[in-house]
Amino acid sequence: MHVPSQKFMSSYAFDPDVLASMLKQEKERVTQELQQYGTLLKESGVNGTVKSVHTSNPGEGIVKSATELDAALIVTGTRGLGNIRRTLIGSTSDYILHHAHTPVMICRLPH
Repeated sequence: MHVPSQKFMSSYAFDPDVLASMLKQEKERVTQELQQYGTLLKESGVNGTVKSVHTSNPGEGIVKSATELDAALIVTGTRGLGNIRRTLIGSTSDYILHHAHTPVMICRLPH
């Protein structure tokens, strides 16, 4: 039986303008949070860089950025998903810990 090729079709409809607006709002929210983290660093007397990394593998992007910045320390969070869940979906903090050539501090985040 031959099935004719079809263009991708979805049962979901979306408005490109609404999607663009949502993406813009999310970018603004992330930018604001990064600025807040930067302010906290300065107020605490910590010389550091807060940076947003956009890659398909966040751990890889963080390790690459730390190398480019010649970072002295990587501080990252973990939600403590547990061994089974981490095995299934991976863990950014686990990746960073095992691939960075920089000391890594992992802080447990509240659920």
